[in-house]
Amino acid sequence: MLTDDASRDRLQETRFTRRASRDRLHETGFTLLEVMIAMAILALALVTVFQSQSQSISMENQAKFATTASLLAQGKMAELEAAEDRDVSSRSGDFGDKFPDYIWEVEAMDSGIAALKRIDLVVKHQRLSANNTYRLVFYKYSAR
Repeated sequence: MLTDDASRDRLQETRFTRRASRDRLHETGFTLLEVMIAMAILALALVTVFQSQSQSISMENQAKFATTASLLAQGKMAELEAAEDRDVSSRSGDFGDKFPDYIWEVEAMDSGIAALKRIDLVVKHQRLSANNTYRLVFYKYSAR
C-alpha cells in the first residue's frame, strides 16, 4: 500500500511540476501586443533617423554649392578687376572642365556716378533645382 501511495504522490508531483513548467513557458514570451508596440516605437525612431540623415545631406550639398560658387565668383571678379576697361562688358560663359555644372553671367552698366561702372556677376549651378544662384555686385573705377 505504501508503494501505491508513494507512487501516486510522485505521479501527482510530476504532473504538478510539468504543468508549472509549462505555465512558466507561456509566461516568459512576449505577447503580440508587446511586439507590435515595440515595432511601432522602432519604426518611429527609424523615420526620425532617416529624416535627419536626409536633411544633413541636403545641408551638405547647399554648403558645398555656397563655398564653390563664392570662390568661383571671387576668381571671376579678380579677372574683371584686372581687365582693361574696354574688356569689361556684359557676357557669359562657363568655368571649364573643372567645374562643368557652373556657369557665369556678367552684366556691366553705368552706376550713375561718373567714372564708376556697376558690375553684376551671377554664378549658377545648372543641375541644382533650388538655391542654385550666387550673385555678386561690385563697382569698378574706369578712367575715361
